[in-house]
Amino acid sequence: MIDLALVLELAFLGLFAGFLAGLLGIGGGMLMVPFLTYMLGHRGVDANLAVKMAIATSMATIIFTSLSSVRAHHKKGAVRWDLVKGLAPGIVLGSMIGSMGIFALVKGTSLALFFALFVGFSATQMFLDKKPSATRQMPGFAGQMGAGGFIGMLSGLVGAGGGFISVPFMTWCNVTIHQAVATSAALGLPIAVANVFGYIMAGLKLDHLPPYSFGYLWLPALGVIASCSVLMAPVGASVAHKLPVKKLKRVFASLLFSLAFYMFYKGLSH
Repeated sequence: MIDLALVLELAFLGLFAGFLAGLLGIGGGMLMVPFLTYMLGHRGVDANLAVKMAIATSMATIIFTSLSSVRAHHKKGAVRWDLVKGLAPGIVLGSMIGSMGIFALVKGTSLALFFALFVGFSATQMFLDKKPSATRQMPGFAGQMGAGGFIGMLSGLVGAGGGFISVPFMTWCNVTIHQAVATSAALGLPIAVANVFGYIMAGLKLDHLPPYSFGYLWLPALGVIASCSVLMAPVGASVAHKLPVKKLKRVFASLLFSLAFYMFYKGLSH
C-alpha cells in the first residue's frame, strides 16, 4: 500500500509544480526531478535508477500540466501557434532519440551533472537580460526543425518540458517573454508525449523496478502530481500576465540557478 505521508508529499509537489508550469512555462519538471529522486532513493531504489525514474515520471506529468497551462495562455492570446507548428516536428524526433537511445545508455549521475550545466547556462542568459539584435527573428523551417530537435533531445535527458531552452531561444529571436512562456507551455505537450513513449519502451525489460512501475514511470507519483498540478497551472498562467517582463525574467533565472546548483551537487555526491 502507498502511505498517506507519500501521497501528501506528492500532492504538495504537484501543486507547486503546476503553479510554476503556468507562471514560467517550464512544465515544473526541473522542480520535480530532485524531489522525486530523493523520494525514490529514500524507499530503497538504487541512485542511478532513481534519477532516471524521476526524470521519466516528471516528464509524464508535463502531459497534463501542459494541457492545463496552455489552455489558460491561449485564452489570453499569447501562444504563437505558428512557432509551435514549426518547432514541434523537430521536437518529436529529438525527443525519441533522447529518451529511447541516449537516456537508456547514460548513467543517472551523469544526467544530473548534464542537467545542472544546461540549466545554469539558460539561467545566466536570462538573468543578464541580454537584448537581442533588433533585426534578429525566428529562423525558417529548417532552422526551427533543428532547434526543435535540440530542445526535444535535451528535454528527454533531463525530464523538463523544454522551457529552460525554448524560452531563452525565443526571446533571443525577439519573441516577447510572455509569448515565449505561453508558446513553451504548448511545446511541452509534444515533448512530453514523445519522451514518455521512449521511456516506457526503454524501461519495460528492466529488473528491480519498484512496485507500481511501468517502464521508467513511477505511477503513484504520476497520478497524484498530475491531479494536483492541473489545478494550479491556470493560476500560475494568470499571475504571469500580471508581472512586468523584467521581473518575470529574474524570477525564472533565480529558480533555474537554485535547481542547477542542487542537481550539480547530486551529480557529484555519488
